[in-house]
Amino acid sequence: MRTPRLFASTLFTVFVGLAPVAHGQMPAQDTVKGARDHPLLSRFDGSRLVGYGVKEFDEVMLPAGKRVANKDGKAAFENALQLEGKYTRIAYNYPKERSSLEVMRNYQAALDKAGLKVLFSCAKETCGPDFGQFFLDKRVGDNFIKGAEASWSPFNYGRNDSRYVLAKGTRPDGSLVHVGVYVVAPVQDQIGGAYVEIVEAKAMEGGKVSASLNAADMAKGIAAEGKVAVYGVFFDTDKAEVKAESKAALGEMAKLLQQDPKLKVYVVGHTDNQGVLAHNVELSQKRADAVVKALAADYKIDARRLSAKGVASYSPVASNDADAGREKNRRVELVKQ
Repeated sequence: MRTPRLFASTLFTVFVGLAPVAHGQMPAQDTVKGARDHPLLSRFDGSRLVGYGVKEFDEVMLPAGKRVANKDGKAAFENALQLEGKYTRIAYNYPKERSSLEVMRNYQAALDKAGLKVLFSCAKETCGPDFGQFFLDKRVGDNFIKGAEASWSPFNYGRNDSRYVLAKGTRPDGSLVHVGVYVVAPVQDQIGGAYVEIVEAKAMEGGKVSASLNAADMAKGIAAEGKVAVYGVFFDTDKAEVKAESKAALGEMAKLLQQDPKLKVYVVGHTDNQGVLAHNVELSQKRADAVVKALAADYKIDARRLSAKGVASYSPVASNDADAGREKNRRVELVKQ
């Protein structure tokens, strides 16, 4: 059986903005700095992004049935999916001229075009009592929505006239993805709200608590290949400050250099190919410099034994076409001089 193509690639991104923007109306500015649409699913035309969050690996519950009262009298769902993977959630405000039905139909058409199978959908009373209250309490809330319009955001009302769809599909690499879309109508003649959750199945990254390699492993790698990749040095996105979680890896790097006083190394910073190359070259150089500085200042390694170099995406170890490959390419290497 032929596997349905899910959002194929960035060249085949599914756009839900099938309805035109009202005459004379310009799309509003997003209110979350650094946020963006998910590469697999666009926004409804004229919408502004007002909430954004990404977890590289998390446990997520997605409603897959209507809201009901359980034996204890507390609200629950007839069915729910417990998922693990990369978790992206985005909230939008859409223009008051558009109805929740029109917005939801556009999302459903986009999901269908991408080959996703609808697992559950509901509208208004068919979603069950307090369905909207769940999204207000557990998902959106006051802290997720950002910007001047938050005070009258339709999400803040815990609506029971909402619409919801949950769909499942298979990506070209065979991995599963689940998409949940929750839509509420414009309120008080102001704006409507659309909230999207995407869970992409992926293996959890290991080596995040302790160093991915100890000093002995690093020594073996350098002896065999003249270099070793270290994945335990962490930076925030687009930042060059070494994070505290890098302490274990830095300690093993320092131990390697302390055990072999004659060893001199290039500390090489690598990035994936996302973004502008010139910027990534500068960023990778700054990150390499930061590692050298940390080894010299915190571990008393003679800086003359260390030489920092940033090479951005010039030397990948995996394809940059998928998340897994890009993660491998974002690394620090010690190269024997």
